[in-house]
Amino acid sequence: MSWGVYANYKAVAGINWPQRIPAHWEVEKLGHLALLRSGGNITSEEIEEAGQYPVYGGNGRRGYTDRYTHDGEFVLIGRQGALCGNINYATGRFWASEHAVVVKPLRCFATKWMGELLRATNLNQYSVSAAQPGLAVATISALRIPVPPLDEQRTIADFLDRETAAIGALIAKKTRFIELLNEKRQALVTHTVTKGLDPNVKMKDSGEKWLEEIPAQWDVVPSNRFFVESKKRAHEEDEHLSATQKYGVIPLAEFERLEGRQVTHAEKNLEQRKHVEVDDFVISMRSFEGGIERVKARGCVRSSYVALVADERAHVGFFSYLFKSSAYIQGLQATAMFIRDGQDLNYNNFRQVKLPFPSTDEQSRIAEFLDREISKSSALLAKTEEAINKLLEYRSALISAAVTGEIDVRNYRPQEAAVLCQ
Repeated sequence: MSWGVYANYKAVAGINWPQRIPAHWEVEKLGHLALLRSGGNITSEEIEEAGQYPVYGGNGRRGYTDRYTHDGEFVLIGRQGALCGNINYATGRFWASEHAVVVKPLRCFATKWMGELLRATNLNQYSVSAAQPGLAVATISALRIPVPPLDEQRTIADFLDRETAAIGALIAKKTRFIELLNEKRQALVTHTVTKGLDPNVKMKDSGEKWLEEIPAQWDVVPSNRFFVESKKRAHEEDEHLSATQKYGVIPLAEFERLEGRQVTHAEKNLEQRKHVEVDDFVISMRSFEGGIERVKARGCVRSSYVALVADERAHVGFFSYLFKSSAYIQGLQATAMFIRDGQDLNYNNFRQVKLPFPSTDEQSRIAEFLDREISKSSALLAKTEEAINKLLEYRSALISAAVTGEIDVRNYRPQEAAVLCQ
């Protein structure tokens, strides 16, 4: 979508962003428009699920309390950790916690304009490293920002309210589509690995609560008959692997690349790590929630994990789907009521869950069918996620363009935009 531009611009000095602004705009220090102060300390015991006044931290509302520190409409900036630089809004009487920086006006400005300008500034880049990242209020107050006249601030605020709401609604719709597609995929996997491919097949009671009925020609077998625990120690040349619900068991370096972030590397008891081969399975600390993971690369895993080696009669593809099915996860959870104490699942938990066992040929056909169907849904998921990312990029670009004067939205018909005054 294209928007108009201003007739005249001027270059700005002493400011990294933007490099030019509309000719009639000014550049001022943030501290000349607003006083920035951290909120007040409040303990978790003082925060209730319900109460008279909301408590706002670095990521929006955290709960309620019977006291308040502010009364009015304010922009809040997250100041610590992963929430560093987050922008939120609070209206009425509320408590601002020590994890939020309150932007208190010294002059009138449009609330939404100020908040979106600060969001576009990417305040996280100004964080300082300590035990966790944190914003230095003095540094933020000294930032030089582009400031349009008050009536234009109102127009920009109203414009962004409408446009970002429309984009947000579309993102929510696509996000819900992804949720439904994942639910449908999980239901397909669970049904297929427990009921087979033939809808007219004769069924029988499996004798297992989690499994219910299965095709009459299938067996139900102890899991340790076809999956034995391996306790091989890591080889000296083994690559460190990460057991993930999203990707399976893959090299740690590959996981960091796929996720675009670093994770903590094990440094102690490396000699106790366990060796695994491709197409082994691993019971990890997250298996209680997400099932058992298939190994995608040769290497080693944490000593607390359980490594499983499949018998040649067990089709790895079939069981990789079974072990990630919602029904099997429920069966595994039923063996581990102690998990809340922080203990890991072990081989004994695995042994307690008997497994459906079709013929090897049928296992293969089920795995091939699911491979095809999951591939189709994965392509659709990737396409939808790409669309969401593009919408997020567009929203960020639109906000940045509006608050820096890159586009001219003055012909937009504004409604009343909230204004903060001293």
